[in-house]
Amino acid sequence: MRPDEIRDSAEEAYIYGFPLLLMDITAQVATAAPRAQGHKAPRNQFAHLESYPDPSFTEVVSPNADTLYSSAFLDLCRGPMVLSVPDTGGRYYLMQMLDAWGNVFAAPGTRTTGNARHDFAIVGPSWSGTLPEGVEEIKSPSNMVWVIGRTYCAGPADYEAVHKIQAQYKLTPLSAWGQAYAPPENVDVDPNVDPKTSPVDQLDDLRVTDFFHRLAMLMKDNPPPPADRTVVRQLAKIGIVPGEPFDPTVLTPTTAKALKEGFTSGRAVVMKSSKSPSGGRMVHRNGWSYTLDAGSYGTDYLFRAAVARMGLGANLPEDAVYPTIVTEANGQKLSGKNGYVLHFDKDQLPPARAFWSLTMYNARHFFVPNPIGRYAIGDRDKLQFNPDGSLDIQIQHERPEAAKEANWLPAPADEFNIIMRIYWPKPEVLEGSWTAPPIRLLAEPKLMAA
Repeated sequence: MRPDEIRDSAEEAYIYGFPLLLMDITAQVATAAPRAQGHKAPRNQFAHLESYPDPSFTEVVSPNADTLYSSAFLDLCRGPMVLSVPDTGGRYYLMQMLDAWGNVFAAPGTRTTGNARHDFAIVGPSWSGTLPEGVEEIKSPSNMVWVIGRTYCAGPADYEAVHKIQAQYKLTPLSAWGQAYAPPENVDVDPNVDPKTSPVDQLDDLRVTDFFHRLAMLMKDNPPPPADRTVVRQLAKIGIVPGEPFDPTVLTPTTAKALKEGFTSGRAVVMKSSKSPSGGRMVHRNGWSYTLDAGSYGTDYLFRAAVARMGLGANLPEDAVYPTIVTEANGQKLSGKNGYVLHFDKDQLPPARAFWSLTMYNARHFFVPNPIGRYAIGDRDKLQFNPDGSLDIQIQHERPEAAKEANWLPAPADEFNIIMRIYWPKPEVLEGSWTAPPIRLLAEPKLMAA
């Protein structure tokens, strides 16, 4: 291969493999615990968050503050796992399931399976067998699975009620089904795992040879789908073969240089694209951008990588749509140096069958400390509507006057972005006919007197 062909293949390899490696690093960090504790748990066990994440949480970009998470990374190489969910009494919940490549392959929950009790057997790509009566099969395309459970929570006063439901979410090996089973509490933890650095930062720090070797090893238990055969053949030409070590010792200096250049270029492309993903059915209106094709990416590898970097674990649009905004109405970047208002006419509120919210993030897509501990605002809050039924959301760094504090979404002092979450959106969202209003600059934001 010519050096330019090697560079192009290496760039494509980075883009193609980015979600797989990010998923693997995220899994390593999230499972680095001998037993379920806080937001960590060994593989095949649930970690239940008992409260909303705070600014110290950096393991997953763009976390939400609308639901309490119940997260589990599964290893199906050892056999199927049975997920049991209780009757949630009408409370909205979702058990989103992602394969190793970031695609949502199942989403049991209120929208799809209702709120009654269910048992689901999650089985790997090569498993075959007979399931017990009453257990429904869910086939995973990969042996690594991320189950992201979300249970609606109306705020801290609602925590206890949600905890009772979370305690009934169970994962049981199929081999132990029908028997008394308790998950192990003394699981070995890999001492080489970095539990403090965010998975995205760890991925950014990988060297080219480490990235390609890890990609090749992960592709063995998490086989690429048939639609990826073209890119898989291309990767093989530069030594990336599923299950085979990537050997840098056989590289000539010219080849090694071309690989590094392509790898570096691929990283830059993913970083740039993640700031403004452009794939699938994209909607760009009034400064808001969102896709109606998240969660299932086909062969659009750059779109898949961009979404993973911006918000690994994105839902299918039928479950949630995430309009994101980084600029105000005149195109200037949002900054805590200014004050803004987001005005919804009476008939313009986000059309959600479940609920909607607005969440504040810093430039790195994490929560921002603020004096009232509010990271999101939405229809669960006691919002103050205008006499005509319209709604004004106050967005600024400084505390507003008391009359506007109920509708205040605190911002950092510097650049920020906002994600709107519309859970179980109505048809007008999925069809693209609903339009979110722009965020407008306040010339002189009214601040609370010192």
